[in-house]
Amino acid sequence: MTQPLLLRNIRPMGGEATDLLIRGGVIAEAGRGLDAPDAVVEEGGGALALPGLVEAHTHLDKTLWGMGWRPHQAGPALMDKIETERRLKKEWNIDPARQSARQVVQSLRHGTTHIRSHVDVDDAVGLAGMEGVLATRQAYAGSMDIQTIAFPQSGLLIRPGVAALLEDAMRMGADGVGGLDPCLIDRDPKGHLDVVFGLAEKFGKPVDIHLHEPGQVGAFSMELIAERTRVLGMQGKVTISHAFCLGDPDLAMVDGLLDLLAANNIAVMTTGPASRPAPPVAKLRARGITVCAGSDGIRDTWNPYGNGDMLQRAMLIGLRNNFRRDDEVEMALDACTWGGAAVMGARGYGLAPGCIADIVLVSAESLAEAVVSQPPRALVVKRGKVVVRDGEVSVRAP
Repeated sequence: MTQPLLLRNIRPMGGEATDLLIRGGVIAEAGRGLDAPDAVVEEGGGALALPGLVEAHTHLDKTLWGMGWRPHQAGPALMDKIETERRLKKEWNIDPARQSARQVVQSLRHGTTHIRSHVDVDDAVGLAGMEGVLATRQAYAGSMDIQTIAFPQSGLLIRPGVAALLEDAMRMGADGVGGLDPCLIDRDPKGHLDVVFGLAEKFGKPVDIHLHEPGQVGAFSMELIAERTRVLGMQGKVTISHAFCLGDPDLAMVDGLLDLLAANNIAVMTTGPASRPAPPVAKLRARGITVCAGSDGIRDTWNPYGNGDMLQRAMLIGLRNNFRRDDEVEMALDACTWGGAAVMGARGYGLAPGCIADIVLVSAESLAEAVVSQPPRALVVKRGKVVVRDGEVSVRAP
């Protein structure tokens, strides 16, 4: 059992200084001048305390982290990236177990304690990605909560046998079902959503659909997703990732889509993309729509960027949404904390007594400064156990 831990002189969410006493991996008490002779004491020195950061959208199985620099080869079109990735997975021996473990340790170093990973299931790799990430989830269970989404990255209906593989992935233990651009990839939105929502209903799992489709095409797919959500009673269990159509200049169309998302309690994931239209975070939050965030691919065959730092991701979301005031920047951070936790269904998330003790300490005066400056993570606590100290992680990657 984890030894009790007493964090002294810390400022939860930038508020007044207090102490937190942690027992059994749970915050047991908060207050000034707490005393616990049986606890290990960590002096916070007035550090700002955040709940564990949440990476709500990434691809653990195919990062190139730790493999040395690889020149980017993918072309501009989505199918170019898909085909290049299918080829390079074999040529470069992108082993899902090894690579997912490397990204997990890197994310932990930056204070992430929860990860939702879309894991490729296709006719090229079969279930190898799922096998690898599930092995990593087991190996690092004491340091990171990992949720897996079975994801048909190369297409679902256009690749014979992938629908059956998706069902196999669900039987293996995937936590949710993924989908991808029902109109532009499979060119059969009804058939695509029949499979995705059919599996979700069969296994009682949530849905998370990549929707890169722009404009009216994306709007059409989003309407179909909302319709399925309503009919199947899956409100609160569906996430639309990327949702570029919500950044369309046709504000009347966008407002109608926001009404649909709000009415059906559908969450939206954004990376704060630099090169595509982006969902307007402030508008979504004003409608009560849950917004979460992710790095997407981290130094993979699609994209040479990323380091797994969700404070940096919050900054990118803030920049993309033209957030300047402190309260606006805090909205970007919320997507990387409470928003992600809500989408993942993380129980006991937070910094109050009774919450699971996933805590990150940083040297910053305010939440906004933490996002803008991205200071080193002085201490990361996972379920009451110190797992990172001054950038040194207690677990190792292969």
